[in-house]
This record gives sequence, structure tokens and C-alpha cells, in this order.
Amino acid sequence: MESSKALSMGKEPVKSKGKLSEYLYIPYRLLVIIQFVILFLPSISPARVSGLIKRSTSLLTSGFMYSALIENMGRPLKKEWILESSVKLLHYSSLIICIGILLCVAGACFSMGKHKCKVIANLLGTFGSLISLISMIGIYQAYLQVVSQANLTDHVDKVEPMFPESFMPIAVLFLLMFIVSVAELVLNGWFVKGEKLEMEMQYKLFLMFLPFLILAFVFSYLPLWGWRYAFFDYSAGDTLSMDNFVGLKWFKQLVSNAQTVKDMGRVMKNTLAMSFLGIATSWLPMAFAIFLSEIKSPRFRRFVQTFTTIPNFISWVLVFAIAFAIFSTDGFVSSLLMNLGIWQSGKNFLMNGSHTWLKMWAWGTWKGVGWSAIIYIAGISGIDQQLYEAATVDGAGRFQKMWHVTLPGLLPTFSVLLLMSIAGILSNGMEQYLVFENTANTNSIMVLDLYVYQMGIVKGIIPLSTVVGMLKSIVSVTLLFIANKVSKMIRGESII
Repeated sequence: MESSKALSMGKEPVKSKGKLSEYLYIPYRLLVIIQFVILFLPSISPARVSGLIKRSTSLLTSGFMYSALIENMGRPLKKEWILESSVKLLHYSSLIICIGILLCVAGACFSMGKHKCKVIANLLGTFGSLISLISMIGIYQAYLQVVSQANLTDHVDKVEPMFPESFMPIAVLFLLMFIVSVAELVLNGWFVKGEKLEMEMQYKLFLMFLPFLILAFVFSYLPLWGWRYAFFDYSAGDTLSMDNFVGLKWFKQLVSNAQTVKDMGRVMKNTLAMSFLGIATSWLPMAFAIFLSEIKSPRFRRFVQTFTTIPNFISWVLVFAIAFAIFSTDGFVSSLLMNLGIWQSGKNFLMNGSHTWLKMWAWGTWKGVGWSAIIYIAGISGIDQQLYEAATVDGAGRFQKMWHVTLPGLLPTFSVLLLMSIAGILSNGMEQYLVFENTANTNSIMVLDLYVYQMGIVKGIIPLSTVVGMLKSIVSVTLLFIANKVSKMIRGESII
């Protein structure tokens, strides 16, 4: 009795330590996520110790791309207004911080495993945060050297030394990470002899999915930080501050300025018309896949599939070059018709503004129908062959099997792709319309993505183009949820 009581008393502290350790891993992982985000945000980079370093230079760029770090420092380095040793110290310190953060990220991944994985995670977190903290001192030393050399050469205005506002918060972040990692190391103890490196399957699957999640975050969600430009009077190269904060001014201009309203009406008409053409003919890849699967000769089927898939890998610039070679004034069609005596002079079909929507739809279909059919071909291969055998026994012919077996088997796939098409009804892309645009068809070819490009990059009205982009994203998400709800009501299936 006494021994069992003592045993139970000995287990209580172990259990409480385990619970405390699990709770402590929550801030551990949150701190790692914040560190990872810091790598990519130029506005909070602690390595920007001089105005000569571009505002778009993130901590990751400072650490891994020395050429980007010194891009604007050619003359100051030659004149020794800034010492090369200071810039290299800044570069290597940034590099070590990046490595330290990546070690902490690896530690956060290991922290999902069992005891041995957790010990490795704690070691990685401790070492990564420690070298990052030490490297912050290196960045500070580089800043002091930049200030000292600028004052010594009397070129402070040329060097523009600055102490990053994010320096202290990031240093505190690394310090907290170090404290939490050490605390976890104390709570979890050291390696146990004979213990295996194990992790539950659900966490293994999550870690396999994590790289794609990070890519989606970096390329889809991180750019949303640029939405703040919609609330400022901003021009390329300016600094965002409360001095140029204008609130909803650009949102109001979108609906109050007569010219802008007129342009948006024309652009939306083109965008919706071309999108509806695409949605109305979205069944073409499915029909093509069905007929392609019915070709009995494997060699001919592979040839047709390859021949129709290749255009997807041709850039729109080359597609326009092909179109120019065929339909320009001196192109194949004009030359042929003139040689036959049908035309007296050549005609340029590309400079003709009529039927622009149909022309763009035709080029897009030619380029994408083979590639879009691949998913349906994969869907056909997944249909149970017993259904075809049963249909044959019932006396069904080839077209009846296509209609009653193949088509119903592909409808779920078609429905999902249709929902995605409806959600992207305002996203026609830009490249196709950019290369085919000219003075004759600009009024009927200007879609929303091209309009945003023209406003933001060509005309430099960045805030207004940001507003349009924001509204486009909001409308697309809203349409996705509406289409998903309708699909659930009608078919009982949804994608969300």
C-alpha cells in the first residue's frame, strides 16, 4: 500500500510537468510563426540600418542575397562613406538570423512528436533563438559602424543611417523564444536510452501538407498586406505614414468619379461577357476527354492528347506571334487569299475590333482545352469497369454507355470545377489580353485584371488599382460561398 502510494505520488509531478510542457508549446509555436513571417516582411526587417537599403529588402533577402543588399551602395562603398566590412557584418548577421529562425521552425515541427522528438525540438529552438539573439548584436554593431563612418566622412545625408524600429521587439521575440525553449528543455529532460524517434500519423500527414500551406501563405495571403495602400495617397517610392492617410477616399472615387464609373462599367461588361463565355463552354474539356477515351488506337490517342496539351505550355507572347504570322496583313491567310485573287490587298484581322470576345474565347479554348481535359481523363480511368460491362449486358451501345455511365461518373468533377469557375468569374487573367490589345480593340478587350495592371503599373495610380483588386477578391469569395450553397441545396454536395 505504501509503495503504491509513493509510486502514485511520484507520478503526479511527471503528469503536471507533461501538461505544463504541452501548454508551453502553444506560445513556442506562436513565436515560431511570428519569426517566420518576419523573414518575408520588408517593413519590419531589422537589417535596414541605412536609407540606401531598398524598402523592399526583407530579412531573408538581406541574409541570402548580398547583391540586393548593396544594390544602391555602389558609390558610397567606393568613396568609403560606408565600409564594406560593415555591410558584410550586416549580411552575415542577417544570414545567421535566417538560419536561426529556420532551426526554430524545424523545432516547431519536431515538437509534434513524442519525447525524443520534443527533446530535439527544444535543442533546435534553444540553439536557433540563441544564435539569432547574438546575431542581433551583430546588426546593432553594423548600425554603429555605419553611423560612425558616416559622421567621420561627413556624409550622413548620403548614407542615411537609421535604427530599425522593429529591432527591439524582434530582439525581445528571440529572447522569449530562448526562455521558452530552455523551459521546455528542463521540463522534458534529456534523451532516454533506446527511445525511438516517433510521431503520430496525423502529425506526419500535417507536416507533409505544411510546405504547401506555407507556399499558399507566402504567395496568396502575405500579399494581402499590400491592401493597406488603398487607404493612403501613395505613389511608387513614397513612404506610408499618417501624413498621407486618406481613409476611404479612393473607395469613394471609385463610385463618385464619372470617368472611373464609366471605365468600370465597360471593364465589368467585358470581364463578365468573357467569363460567361468560358462558363457556358466549360463542358468542352469534358466532352473532349470522353471522345478521346473512345479512340481505340492507343498510339493515335496518345498523339491527339499530346498534340492538344502542348499549346498550354506555349506562352501567350508566342501565341500572339503565331496569330500574327497567320492573321496579320502579310500573314498566311491574307497572302493565300491575295494569291487566289479573292482579295486585292491584305487585311489585318488582329487590328479588327469586331467579335473580340469570341476571338479571345477561341484562342483561350485552343490553348487550354487539352490541358483541362486531363483531369476528366483521370476521372474516366477511375470509373468502375463493371458498370460498362453491366451496360453492355443490358444492350447499351457506345453512345449510350457514354451518356449513362461515363457522363454521370464525371459530373461530380465537373461540378467542382464549375464552382471554381463561378468563384473566379472576375479573374480572366491578364497576359492574353495584354498581348492582344491594340488601339482597335482596347474598348472590348479591357478586362478587370488588365485594367488593374494599367491603373497601377502603367498610370501609377496604385491606391485605386488596390481598391479594385480588393473588391474583386471580396466578390470572388462571396460568389464561391453562394455557388457552394446552391450546389449543396441542389445536389447535396459542396466543396467547402
